[in-house]
Amino acid sequence: MSKLLRALLASACLSATAVMPVATQAAAPQARVQAPGWYRTMVGDIEVTVLSDGTMKLPVTQLLKGDATRIGDSLRRNFQGEQVETSVNAYLLNTGSKLVLVDTGSGVFFGPGGGGLAKNLRAAGYRPEQVDEIYITHMHGDHIGGLVQGGKRAFPNATLRIDKRDTDFWLSETIMASAPDDAKQFFKAAMAAVNPYRKAGKLKTFEGGTPLVPGVAAVPAYGHTPGHTIYTVESKGQKLVLWGDLMHVAAVQFEDPSVTIAFDIDNAAAAQARQAAYADAAKNGLLVGAAHLPFPGLGHLRAADKGYVFVPLDYSALK
Repeated sequence: MSKLLRALLASACLSATAVMPVATQAAAPQARVQAPGWYRTMVGDIEVTVLSDGTMKLPVTQLLKGDATRIGDSLRRNFQGEQVETSVNAYLLNTGSKLVLVDTGSGVFFGPGGGGLAKNLRAAGYRPEQVDEIYITHMHGDHIGGLVQGGKRAFPNATLRIDKRDTDFWLSETIMASAPDDAKQFFKAAMAAVNPYRKAGKLKTFEGGTPLVPGVAAVPAYGHTPGHTIYTVESKGQKLVLWGDLMHVAAVQFEDPSVTIAFDIDNAAAAQARQAAYADAAKNGLLVGAAHLPFPGLGHLRAADKGYVFVPLDYSALK
């Protein structure tokens, strides 16, 4: 084929392309939903599944107690503002013989941003009726709200375990009556969530440091609430510590563990418990998890200057 013929054919193809209508596609609608909120890792032989209940926005500059200038600087350095999108995490432990849930999220207590724990539990391959025991770090609504659904026990076969100091406080009609009006809602939420288990004979309290099932133990960390408890998970020389609400705002409270929050019943005791837990985790290289760290909320601490740096656990395609 001559060069001239080739050129004429190419020109004809280009002309035809120019006049042919170009197919267009309508823009795909935005999905506006997140991936299933669960993440799994192993601590020795114990399977740990982090379950997201969702997020809520906290007006942290109004809630945190400490040097306001330093708090503001820490928030800005960590790309945070006056309100921080805060995760609500719970932890499902499969020991091989028991299925244990640590905290239950907020349920319907904190609006549409929460209440996803049951859905994510199922997405992770489990069902609520399979849960044998539930361990509560403390009886604030974002940790116990998922205990009930429609006023009934959401985990019908589970025994509920809580430090007696917390049940004695939050389930007391007398203490509620003497509480400020804006605090009474915390008592009412606690009663609504826990009383169905108590009436069914499923509430079993403990006091202080207590082994609960093989590999899992309760450790007192009082201050945030009267019976605030952390839980240790140990197997084959590995250890995970679940902190509950020892910290709320990572951008601030790792750099300065002395900063407390308005939700603390006893600010001084809460700060002391946090500082002890931080020091232990950094010294011993412990894996830690917290209810309000960004999901999945697992990582390690290392000491830095007068505070600490949180190092998130690397993502793993667990097999």
